[in-house]
Amino acid sequence: MKSDILPTSSNPNINSHFSTATETLLKPSGLDVCALQGVLGSIMSHKVDYADLYFQYSRSESWGLEEGQVKSGSFSIDQGVGVRAVSGEKTAFAYSDDINLPALQKAANATKAIAAIGSEQTACAIERVNTPQLYLPQDPIASLSADAKVHLLERLERFARKLDPRITQVMASIAGEYEVVMVARHDGVMAADVRPLVRCSIQVIAEQEGRREQGSAGGGGRFDYSYFSDDVLQDYAQKAVHQALTNLDARPAPAGSMTVVLGNGWPGILLHEAIGHGLEGDFNRKGSSAFNNMIGKQVASRGVTVVDDGTITDRRGSLNVDDEGNPTQRTVLIEDGILRGYIQDSLNSRLMGMPLTGNARRESYAHIPMPRMTNTYMLNGDMAPEEIIKSVKKGLYAANFGGGQVDITSGKFVFSAAEAWMIEDGKLTYPVKGATLIGNGPDVLTRVSMIGNDMALDSGVGTCGKEGQSVPVGVGQPTLRIEGLTVGGTA
Repeated sequence: MKSDILPTSSNPNINSHFSTATETLLKPSGLDVCALQGVLGSIMSHKVDYADLYFQYSRSESWGLEEGQVKSGSFSIDQGVGVRAVSGEKTAFAYSDDINLPALQKAANATKAIAAIGSEQTACAIERVNTPQLYLPQDPIASLSADAKVHLLERLERFARKLDPRITQVMASIAGEYEVVMVARHDGVMAADVRPLVRCSIQVIAEQEGRREQGSAGGGGRFDYSYFSDDVLQDYAQKAVHQALTNLDARPAPAGSMTVVLGNGWPGILLHEAIGHGLEGDFNRKGSSAFNNMIGKQVASRGVTVVDDGTITDRRGSLNVDDEGNPTQRTVLIEDGILRGYIQDSLNSRLMGMPLTGNARRESYAHIPMPRMTNTYMLNGDMAPEEIIKSVKKGLYAANFGGGQVDITSGKFVFSAAEAWMIEDGKLTYPVKGATLIGNGPDVLTRVSMIGNDMALDSGVGTCGKEGQSVPVGVGQPTLRIEGLTVGGTA
């Protein structure tokens, strides 16, 4: 029999997560472990397979500066609890923005309709998840005063304007979030996490001879605002200005089937959208993914290895525990071109008879969890990036991406290049504008002919949308050469 007393831990950070979650989410409403287990026991009395309570407190802010003045600002506080019961493939879900026992019982009653009456479980035994320490349980919003936040944005604007007189407009923004979550499950498992998240972005507009072009850059992660030193801000400014000035000189992009070289880092968003979503468990369980029933089969060129890793320190897509209370992990999805597995939450792993991967994620307490990516990237190959470009007689180099669209069922995608160059006789000759990459995710993996040795993760700006829910993610890849990719252009 497990003890009904919270066990102590030698790791002070584990205790910090639980103590913060308890003080923030439970004590103000007079809740304790036995009360939570009583609610879960009443749900399990209806013969469901799984039940959990997801408590969340979040505080967020954003600041926007334009033309040297703060033009926008927001601050919000939200808290609540989601109550979920799962029976077979059926899920019942209710939530409340009141955290108290009557609200919990009312939400629990709303989930009982999906199964028949069974025997009530009233045990008050809990097992605390050994929470990893991928980031510090700190409050980024409190890390700088309001004046210091404005000063940060002003410095970023000055750095950009000093780089070139053709920069006529600068828009800078910062955003921070402090989130405390606690998960209580029917099996007695309890987990807590304190999640900081910050982001800084800059967009510039350059003008020359009546032509206007824009560039953008930024980054962030699970730390506080002290990360944004002058060196970091200068790097963002330089990248945004470089992109805008490059596009001022850009010619119309050609169209047709050609060799395409993708840059490292953020261009991994194509990998995330065109391939990563197709490897999520729910799409494969329902048979709607192009990768359905393909485990163990060759789905990509030799040398292509893709992983999803939620355990990278301080990364935007990382989590100490997922939103079902399971530790995140590094999951190999494709190994040397062979499909090895899918991204899973508890529901889909149970129904598919496959390993749980710690990828259950939800936007908030008001949403149900789904299998979602964390940090998804391709591993290094053995080619120097300059050698990959030298190998191309004529083609396109996509250094950076803007927006895109993907059809999960078919895998078809369209992505616009924010910065692209023509490759002629192994050299980058001139920038082009208006290039779009058109293809099919499963097919494009088989067209990878060279893999660079310069794998990089993005700077920490990614947000993924799925079924109306948005969560922070990371992407990455080395430089890649892809054969016969369709380019839509303006020339």
